[in-house]
Amino acid sequence: MIEWVDPFIGTTQTQLPERTGLAASWWSPKPQIGNTHPGATHPFGMVSACAYSGAYPTGYGQYDLSTEGRPPRLYDEPLASGFTHFQQSGTGAIRKYYNYFRVTPMLEPLDALGRSWSLSDEEASPGRYAATLGSGVRTELTVGPKSAVHRYTFPRHRDARLVIDFSLGGLAIPHGETIPLRAQLHSIAPGVAQGEIVVEGTPLAVHIECDARHWRQLLWYDRRLMHGGTRLDFDSIRPTTLRSFGLMWAGPVSDGETIELRFGFSMRGVEQAERNLRADCGDGPARFADRHEATEQTWREHLGRIEVATPSAERRTVFSTALYHSLIKPSLAMNESPFWPVDGPFAFDISTMWDIYRTQLPLITTLFPERSVELANAMLTICAEEGNFPIGYRMAKGSDRFSRQASALAHTFLADLNQLGLPGIDWDWALVHMHNDLRRTYGEDFLQRGIVDPVSHTLDLAFGYWCTARVAQSLGDTALVEEFAPLAERWRTAFDPATGLLRDSTFYEGTTWNYSFRLLHDMASRIADVGGDDAFVALLDRFFGVGAPPAAQPGLAPSLAELAAGYALGRFEGLNNEPDMEAPWAYHYAGRPDRAAEIVHAAVHQQFGIGPGGLPGNDDSGGLSSWYVWASLGLFPVAGQNLLLLSTPSFEESRLDLGDARFEIVTRGFREPHRDAPPQYVQGVQLDGATLERPWLTGHELHRGGQLVVELGDAPSNWGTSIRPPSLPHPAHVPTPADHPRRSTP
Repeated sequence: MIEWVDPFIGTTQTQLPERTGLAASWWSPKPQIGNTHPGATHPFGMVSACAYSGAYPTGYGQYDLSTEGRPPRLYDEPLASGFTHFQQSGTGAIRKYYNYFRVTPMLEPLDALGRSWSLSDEEASPGRYAATLGSGVRTELTVGPKSAVHRYTFPRHRDARLVIDFSLGGLAIPHGETIPLRAQLHSIAPGVAQGEIVVEGTPLAVHIECDARHWRQLLWYDRRLMHGGTRLDFDSIRPTTLRSFGLMWAGPVSDGETIELRFGFSMRGVEQAERNLRADCGDGPARFADRHEATEQTWREHLGRIEVATPSAERRTVFSTALYHSLIKPSLAMNESPFWPVDGPFAFDISTMWDIYRTQLPLITTLFPERSVELANAMLTICAEEGNFPIGYRMAKGSDRFSRQASALAHTFLADLNQLGLPGIDWDWALVHMHNDLRRTYGEDFLQRGIVDPVSHTLDLAFGYWCTARVAQSLGDTALVEEFAPLAERWRTAFDPATGLLRDSTFYEGTTWNYSFRLLHDMASRIADVGGDDAFVALLDRFFGVGAPPAAQPGLAPSLAELAAGYALGRFEGLNNEPDMEAPWAYHYAGRPDRAAEIVHAAVHQQFGIGPGGLPGNDDSGGLSSWYVWASLGLFPVAGQNLLLLSTPSFEESRLDLGDARFEIVTRGFREPHRDAPPQYVQGVQLDGATLERPWLTGHELHRGGQLVVELGDAPSNWGTSIRPPSLPHPAHVPTPADHPRRSTP
């Protein structure tokens, strides 16, 4: 799969063919750009490296800050002032995103530092990024889990330079700079330097080695060289007093000569940064090729966990790149917490649980359960040390600034791991923190009043109690189960019986329609409260625009009136944003998997494509790309409930490598899909040779491996219409395959 990955997908504004049919009625208010970057990355690694223009939000590209509609341009052409480390992937709405230790190869005097050059001949593949600056310097970047290696090829020049700026961080937009609060830099020996900056309360140390030991090695401050100086120390820095500072190597180069820079990073001091460099790259000069080969091999292994069969090079590229984007974040950094002294798992760039808990985290749990356990233990440590589970977590002190997005989402993640029985988590310890965290922020109001505003948090908290009770049930704590069971039923208070939708409230990036079709733990009661299957399907059809005319999409800098008119449609956001990304599968609970197949077909084949404009909205740390991976396989995880809903696969065959097991999805009657073709519908399913009439699998069935055979046809069938996915109002009931047996094939 690695050969088909295109890291440039999502780096520019959305440029997909005009939507037709059902998809044309959807409304996409949020930024119409993937906000990805093509830089060098490592699966779940701590470090990335990419060209730096200062553009929003990754530091790469040409666009200014945008929160709605089409993004405005910051630059007319690709530019870079150097190459930085630590980039977000696909997120938006935060101005300060890393981009530390910028390296600028220069043929000009130091006074020119900060200018931008044109960027050409860009290349990107998993683990490698390369580009040529307008100065003629060719740059190649690769990374390890905790390191980066740069290789620069210069034209002939009598005094070339490599300049590292320790003071730069963040973005080149208003209020987007990240100012180091404290810093120190030490020139250790020829070709060797170390230093540390403290940014947003987090220490970030670096050990640097340069192969150009015949060059001059100098510290600089405010663009002035400090001849003979070996240390720079800043005890306190204010934005008004900041002057740029850093390190430089300079000397003559012959045409085509290469110079290599190696960086080891740590949040626990320069000694550990050096150890990290040694662990990632070994000793000695010229480590680029070896590090790149190792990272590429790691990517090959990770991307090889799923294989799909299709004659379409375009579809293979979209799928492979979606899987790639799904495995970049969160950043896992074992033994690197700067905030508490104990070793163990640490994670940052959880940006944010609201974006990833329904799609990306279940995908990681399926393909790499050991990494999910590592992330879970990191989050448990965060909760133990800081007092709450994060909704989002960045490389910043007090970095959970996302509580208004949602509540209790870590509980959903932990409940899935618990129900799968994955080893490596102390569940008694976890239950203590899950219990305590339910009272954070909106939790007290929930206990006292039974409902909170924003009302979507009522659903979060009710489900958080359900998930916590499931963990308590696994530990035999029946008293806690019975205490939490009525609290889990408070989801009902969030809905207006007169409309069948959530009550009027404030909502994060959406309306009552976008949040009203969440896959609850008691969907049977939810549907009954609306008036039954037909009434619920009618609401869904209205939401998805069945039979509605095309919607006018917001353009550049949409007005408040334009946005209000769009939101008033009460329409599916079409994967442009996260709040309703699970809604297509709500049809399963009303006996209409055929309608879900139509919605998913339109989304998969009209909302994703090749090229830099191939994403319909912010990728959000892989949350959007993971949706595509699941949907195109014909599966969708019901987060927290250990269930996967079945639908029409968009590939004739696919295989999931689950480590000790393999799960194959094979189709019969398959027709290669495309955006203008009608969807196919499931006619019947067999699991390991036995007829499966229910439209869902348990997580255990997936994880133990096997073969799923899906028979397809061009018209809806009765499959999946009589046996509905489980509804579990009481958390003590644990569904098993015995509850919904397969029918043996005669």
